[in-house]
Amino acid sequence: MRIHERLKKFSWIASTYYAEGLPFSLVQQVSVQFFTFAGASLQTIGLLSLLGLPWNLKWFWSPFIDLFGNKKSWLVLMELLLGAVAILLIWPAQKLDLDLAFKIFALMAFLSATHDMSVDGYYIQTLAVDAQAAYSGLRVAAYRVAMLVGNGGLVVLAGWVSWTACFLTAGGMLWLLAAFHRWILPQPPSAVVRASRRIATVQAFRSYLGQKHIVWALAFILFFRAGDALMFAMVTPFLNHLGYGLVARGLLTGAVGTLTGIGGALLGGVIIARWGLRRALLPLAAVQSFAIPAYAWLAWATPDLLWVGLVVAFEQAAAGLGTAVLMVFLMQRCQKSFEATHFAIGSALMSVASTVAGSYSGFLAAKVGFTAFFLLAFVAALPSLVIAYLLPKDLFPEHRHRV
Repeated sequence: MRIHERLKKFSWIASTYYAEGLPFSLVQQVSVQFFTFAGASLQTIGLLSLLGLPWNLKWFWSPFIDLFGNKKSWLVLMELLLGAVAILLIWPAQKLDLDLAFKIFALMAFLSATHDMSVDGYYIQTLAVDAQAAYSGLRVAAYRVAMLVGNGGLVVLAGWVSWTACFLTAGGMLWLLAAFHRWILPQPPSAVVRASRRIATVQAFRSYLGQKHIVWALAFILFFRAGDALMFAMVTPFLNHLGYGLVARGLLTGAVGTLTGIGGALLGGVIIARWGLRRALLPLAAVQSFAIPAYAWLAWATPDLLWVGLVVAFEQAAAGLGTAVLMVFLMQRCQKSFEATHFAIGSALMSVASTVAGSYSGFLAAKVGFTAFFLLAFVAALPSLVIAYLLPKDLFPEHRHRV
């Protein structure tokens, strides 16, 4: 019975974070591949980062996830709607209608951000604190498998068959996930009855912002992925600039990059579980940041395919380490009864860097060239290392428990 329950828990954690990662990949990665395929400019491709706005602003409607219904119902409903919207993308794909495609991707982004809050809140509400850290590697790995399927499998499918096949497959997967989760997910613990929903919403924000050393925590969340986000927005058009087509890009950034990213996420989860987040944070953050200049070397040297693959693999493994760090840090900022709202606030702030840096990335890359652009992305990553070094010790539970 114990083995059966463990396998069931493993299954729902992996599948829910796969379901969280797939629409994110469609919005943030596949959209870039689609617009690059359609011949959009660097500036236009960079502006696709504005599709991240729903993740930045999701804390505005996050209280509804905590206050109405339960998180299982929310996540199943969102998966059904996301599947339908993915299939809607077939229409603009047939005529390469970028204006209509952007609007549909924007709708998908809003639904995906809402789905994220449901999944993250369910995870935090259902698992004990020690289990949340122990499974952090699995959840990040499952998320990255979805990105492998999105930016790898679906993009390759678009190159080999058609964009219609790509989006139809994505919609079908999301509907299957909705059915699976309706069946396998345990009912979440009953929410605490609140006398006033309005008071509860205010309490959620006050309790988050009232935590000790919250200014340090917010600064870390905002800056941790700044350099990585700036670099990430231009990787696809950069590979296109090097002469790699849709299928080759899908295999490089999807298959090769995501597989090594999964390995990095799993390794990061193991390191954090053994060392504790405080001890692991700075070394793993440093690896993430110092992987960025490898792309500057690619742009300068323009080597053959083997070296391109090695650089993509190395950078994605480093990003996986960093993702595991950030996810655990965000979870440690969450308090009982307000899990969805608290995680939404943290993850929304995390994605601000991607939206702001990414939206400007195309203009910057077009102006200075790819070599200088990637060096500037590395410079943008350095403040996060300073903040990581200066974070107060008692921000971390392992330190508080010893005091």
